Amino acid sequence: MASHIVGYPRMGPKRELKFALESFWDKKSSAEDLQKVAADLRSSIWKQMAEAGIKYIPSNTFSYYDQVLDTTAMLGAVPDRYVWNGGEIGFDIYFSMARGNATLPAMEMTKWFDTNYHFIVPELGPNTKFSYASHKAVSEYKEAKALGIDTVPVLVGPVSYLLLSKPAKGVEKGFVPLSLLDKILPVYTEVIAELKAAGAKWIQFDEPTLVKDLDSHQLQAFTHAYSALESSLSGLNVLIETYFADVPAAAYKTITSLKAVTGLGFDLIRGEKTLDLIKSAGFPANKYLFAGVVDGRNIWAIDLASSLGTLKELETIVGKDKLVVSTSCSLQHTAVDLVNETKLDDEIKSWLAFAAQKVVEVNALAKALAGHKDEAFFTANAAAQASRKSSPRVNNAEVQKAAAALKGSDHRRVTNVSSRLEAQQKKLNLPLLPTTTIGSFPQTIELRRLRREYKANKISEEVYVKGIKEEIAQVVKLQEELDIDVLVHGEPERNDMVEYFGEQLSGFAFTVNGWVQSYGSRCVKPPIIYGDVSRPKAMTVFWSSMAQSMTSRPMKGMLTGPVTILNWSFVRNDQPRFETCYQIALAIKDEVEDLEAAGITVIQIDEAALREGLPLRKSEEAFYLDWAVHSFRITNCGVKDTTQIHTHMCYSNFNDIIHSIIDMDADVITIENSRSDEKLLSVFREGVKYGAGIGPGVYDIHSPRIPSTEEISDRIKKMLAVLETNILWVNPDCGLKTRKYAEVKPALSAMVAAAKQLRAELASAK
Repeated sequence: MASHIVGYPRMGPKRELKFALESFWDKKSSAEDLQKVAADLRSSIWKQMAEAGIKYIPSNTFSYYDQVLDTTAMLGAVPDRYVWNGGEIGFDIYFSMARGNATLPAMEMTKWFDTNYHFIVPELGPNTKFSYASHKAVSEYKEAKALGIDTVPVLVGPVSYLLLSKPAKGVEKGFVPLSLLDKILPVYTEVIAELKAAGAKWIQFDEPTLVKDLDSHQLQAFTHAYSALESSLSGLNVLIETYFADVPAAAYKTITSLKAVTGLGFDLIRGEKTLDLIKSAGFPANKYLFAGVVDGRNIWAIDLASSLGTLKELETIVGKDKLVVSTSCSLQHTAVDLVNETKLDDEIKSWLAFAAQKVVEVNALAKALAGHKDEAFFTANAAAQASRKSSPRVNNAEVQKAAAALKGSDHRRVTNVSSRLEAQQKKLNLPLLPTTTIGSFPQTIELRRLRREYKANKISEEVYVKGIKEEIAQVVKLQEELDIDVLVHGEPERNDMVEYFGEQLSGFAFTVNGWVQSYGSRCVKPPIIYGDVSRPKAMTVFWSSMAQSMTSRPMKGMLTGPVTILNWSFVRNDQPRFETCYQIALAIKDEVEDLEAAGITVIQIDEAALREGLPLRKSEEAFYLDWAVHSFRITNCGVKDTTQIHTHMCYSNFNDIIHSIIDMDADVITIENSRSDEKLLSVFREGVKYGAGIGPGVYDIHSPRIPSTEEISDRIKKMLAVLETNILWVNPDCGLKTRKYAEVKPALSAMVAAAKQLRAELASAK
């Protein structure tokens, strides 16, 4: 029985690629140094899978930034502003597209479906020229082959690539990227020919858009694409891989009818209805079914006995020789290896499986299906499953009772937002176009060392508090010197906005090396929610009160919202997600009320990931948005009218959920806008009325590029054309932790200068 892995984490068990990338970007190491680290990581991953007995090992899933940008490079689809002169695309052009440079902005970045991973959005137009400009897929296949490992090269499928693209700025309104399908297929043909010549036997095309609600024209594009590629694919086995949700019946019918396709991969963890579809509609007798029964999105060990039962049922439908055991999606969305977790509680550790352990699970199921069941492994798994179900640390009756009591109320603040804003203005006395930042300030090497030494008990709490206090004082002083209106304390005590809160809430566990890539070199370490959630004590009041005592200006209390904590954690899978979210909301509500009691008059509850959790199917969106928005309202329903509640969102497409954002009933929302070419503003141009305060970001913080006062001023003027003057705030797109002070100071200075300039213009126009 065969086994398959859709994809694998790239960063390395100790984030080796992250550090190599950052060293290269800082000009501390060479391109050759970076390539050597990458090659070592790839070699290690391939050998690990081969040794575990995996038959279908993926290649070309490694990336220096993301797989969609890799495809843009492969197709030579470089926007004109980067002045690419042809030839093989190197790091200079590649990283300029991803991060921008001193003179040019980066391309838009958005979330990869409903994950916390991001991709660089292709910018295409009717005149975009395509050429084979990156041979990465072929070179990595050859690299693995030289090690004696025959891999399955993975390409982002041509239809999904175009459906994930956007029209370039300035193209005609009716232009649809999918119209370029016949222009990109010749490049795919070249890649296929090279892979075939190199000896590839299989090619995997990732077509995840198949799980979305596609119209007949979009579905026809799949038929057209793979029919057009059929002759070039002759002699190869072709796998179309889908993931993250059910495949709708119409899409299932389309792809099971494709003649050029040998195998189909389905996510049977998040796609339970697909399993029903296979049973009811049947499966083509001449194709392989790659059954994604091992969860690639979470860190819980699967129930091996249950999964084996599912596979045996599928075996009766597709046949023993046509069934392949697989992961539900790429393992890049989970942590690398549980072996590296030396401090994790033994009981909780027995419930988990990271990427390396999931590879073992896949192979164990394949062997069991072939009649070579590892009884000891299955017995240990069954014991761990039973332990988790019966453990007293998982359930808290008091928390469950409080969450159940939430039913029957929508938890809205009593007074409407316009009346609240009026009361808040009387108290805060802010100017027109008030300036603020999103929360974090640069995390210097010294600051990271201070936190690390405190966690390792190398310095006392007194020394730690003194160091953090000094950092906060410097951040406050800088903001006052820049003349920012509403301040933040810079979050020097926090390594991560979710991890920080999870460490102080019950029901959470933490890893030492459970890193997951978010984008580029940015890694996060998601907490593990294993049980019912509550707040034993105040989490931020000490630091926020300290910061407020340093200034007469309003100081934001900074919290992460319940939906974002949920979506950026590895969440327990033994109860509905909304129940866990309501528990977190009650914990954050306690913190909000303690901050208010401590004299904090502006409290920001970030919901950066609210849009990220939106289901991929329209029919499921309303239920999610109802409980997600309700969870946010729970957190602040009890505060006074004079307490200003902010929220923040970033790097997703918000236009389609704008009415739910309004329904959150926050007093002020700051929201990413500049990197996405001000796409957010279009919703207001189309007539949506927004009565609360709003701060669409005026510059992109994920690029080292420093904007000018004139550029920011122009951006604010575009906002004023569609938003009322008295509700507009001026702020960056997102937090500043990934930037350097040499970038932050001039950028914020330009931002404040632009706001003051426009205030003067508005005053003189009266």
